[in-house]
Amino acid sequence: MRAGLARAARGLVVAVVVIAWAAIAHYTSALVDESSWGALLAIAPFAAIAAGFAWQSPRRGAMFALLAAGSFALALVWPTLAHNVGWLYFVQHVGTNVLLVIGFGRTLTAGREPMCTRIARAMHDAISPALARYTRQVTVAWTVFFIATAAISCALFAFGTLEAWSTFANLLTMPLVGLMFVAEYLVRLKVVPEDRSSILDAVHAYRRTSSTTGTAPVNER
Repeated sequence: MRAGLARAARGLVVAVVVIAWAAIAHYTSALVDESSWGALLAIAPFAAIAAGFAWQSPRRGAMFALLAAGSFALALVWPTLAHNVGWLYFVQHVGTNVLLVIGFGRTLTAGREPMCTRIARAMHDAISPALARYTRQVTVAWTVFFIATAAISCALFAFGTLEAWSTFANLLTMPLVGLMFVAEYLVRLKVVPEDRSSILDAVHAYRRTSSTTGTAPVNER
């Protein structure tokens, strides 16, 4: 029971953080003219990822020196960044979705196991042919979803108002992802009713597979 309560508490904390981040991102990118805190918040995920790669690099010293140089360059142009927070969030939003398109889409190429099939395999000892076909279709659906999200983001940023773009990118993207998960679960109950794994099971399995297997071809497994 304690483990369940701890998991629920962690989930609640994550939800609060995500909601707070989205609200601050929307406010600083669309509703104010300048925000150093908004610029810092927009850059923080990229900085964390870059620091993680640098730490794991065999040339750790050189990579951290490069990060320090990049930080110095950012400091020089910080007033400009603080006046263009929307651009920072736009790059972050589109960049994240493009990376997801690449991550999911390339697993659909010949010789590779689709991402969602790999996730299903991580949750079950063996998967049926029906589940394998279904999870390939789900991988296609997620790839199309990320393509559509990036395309809508670009269109709103280029032709709409900054507030309209920010509403979509910062406030609606995560709920839409949640709706995708719910829709996939409901469809799966009808198409492959033998698989009743939950959405959280899929999330945990995705984290395990992305951290341990990457996107290796099937014939290398």
